[in-house]
Amino acid sequence: MLEEYNHFVHKEVPEPSLGVNDVLVRVKACGICGSDVHGMDGSTGRRIPPLIMGHEASGVIVEVGSNVTNLQPGERVTFDSTVYCGICFYCRRGDINLCDHRRVLGVSCGEYRQNGAFAECVAVPQHVIYPLPEKIGFTQSAMVEPCSVAFHAVERTSVAIKDTAVVVGVGIIGLLVVQILRAGDWHQIVAVDIEADKLKLACELGADIGLNPDSEDVVSRIKKMTHNRGADAAFDAVGINASLMTAINSLRKGGVLTLIGNLSSTVNLPLQTTVTGEFTINGSCASRGEYPACLDMIAAGIIQVDSLISAVAPLAEGNMWFQRLYQKEKGLLKVILEP
Repeated sequence: MLEEYNHFVHKEVPEPSLGVNDVLVRVKACGICGSDVHGMDGSTGRRIPPLIMGHEASGVIVEVGSNVTNLQPGERVTFDSTVYCGICFYCRRGDINLCDHRRVLGVSCGEYRQNGAFAECVAVPQHVIYPLPEKIGFTQSAMVEPCSVAFHAVERTSVAIKDTAVVVGVGIIGLLVVQILRAGDWHQIVAVDIEADKLKLACELGADIGLNPDSEDVVSRIKKMTHNRGADAAFDAVGINASLMTAINSLRKGGVLTLIGNLSSTVNLPLQTTVTGEFTINGSCASRGEYPACLDMIAAGIIQVDSLISAVAPLAEGNMWFQRLYQKEKGLLKVILEP
């Protein structure tokens, strides 16, 4: 539990209450998300203590509410991080990630508090539950949530010709975007990051080249690779001025930019460049029913998640691992906690 900013405590808490349409899941694995790490110091305003964080999880059903008939105790499951109402304007359109009453597991932002899955048990509505394929273990399935975020971003990026794509920022989400682009038969995939080990991993997972803006002119290299036109699509998986400028300047005229990361709440958009280049800009928030596709791709080995997991540790060590991630320890990517 985040009892105060930058300070977690491993403690006993009451078991979650179970609504008639809810499922009680005994958590087997829960990943530490970058948004958790960025939020633990209060800077995002979305992790107001006291709060049990955690939204990238999997486990086993131990109890179901009285209205639940299609799920049974003992089933291995994962669940969407977004708790959506199912009845608002956006949900009826299928845009469940834009739900007017959206709540996110492990988030407290003033409007709501929704305890998450860094716990022995978590209660979630039955409509966000997804059964696990037999081939997938609990630690792998804890990676489905970030996979779905990356998958949704790629789905939002509609282009006629899949020639060249640029992924700016190859942390967990960027590395998953690279893999999904490769599965989509893009001709050239360019990974951009300031950390050499991340660029190396990106190339192992499907990028054709890794470029470091601290040591070379990224935009010039991309222009040379594309007959001086630029990339067809660019993904900003960071969300700061520098990453946005790299992504936009890498695009060809008529290219598509998809924004995933939002480390900064505001950035400076080069409006004239965007207008005269006639760029299409997509925001990409969470996911929208992509869980089954991601589960299938992980089970088939199309998306490799094991190479992204740096450590699997007991929940009791959570405070230490949060601090190590917060301090940006070199080589540390995804940490999975096990209650």
